[in-house]
This record gives sequence, structure tokens and C-alpha cells, in this order.
Amino acid sequence: MDKTNPTHYKQGSIECIEAIESATSSLDGFEGFCVGNVIKYVWRYDNKNGIEDLKKAKWYLDMLIKQVEVTR
Repeated sequence: MDKTNPTHYKQGSIECIEAIESATSSLDGFEGFCVGNVIKYVWRYDNKNGIEDLKKAKWYLDMLIKQVEVTR
């Protein structure tokens, strides 16, 4: 097992880090951080921590919503 890049980040034809990079390339700071974490937790939930990861994704999504409401 590769502890740096475990299998739960290698699903499909691209890796999670590549999806995060693409999805956040136009975002700055906290917004990019939150989007990246939402993607990460949704990406791996079925192969790692199940509902716990979905709850973490929801937490970051809620933080993102608050941030966007304040800044836009």
C-alpha cells in the first residue's frame, strides 16, 4: 500500500488530485480549499470512511456556501 497516494485516491481514469487541481484552478484561498476538500471526501467515501466522509464533505460545502454568501 502506498501511504502517500493510497488506492482510494486512484479511481477511474484520473486521480483525485488531478480532479481537484482542475476544479480549483480558477479559485483562490479558502474557496479553493473548501472545493478541494468536498471533492476529496466525496471521491473516496465509498472506499474509505463511508458516511463519515460524506459528512465531512457536507461540512466543507456548508463552509463554502457561507464564504460565497459573504464575499459575492
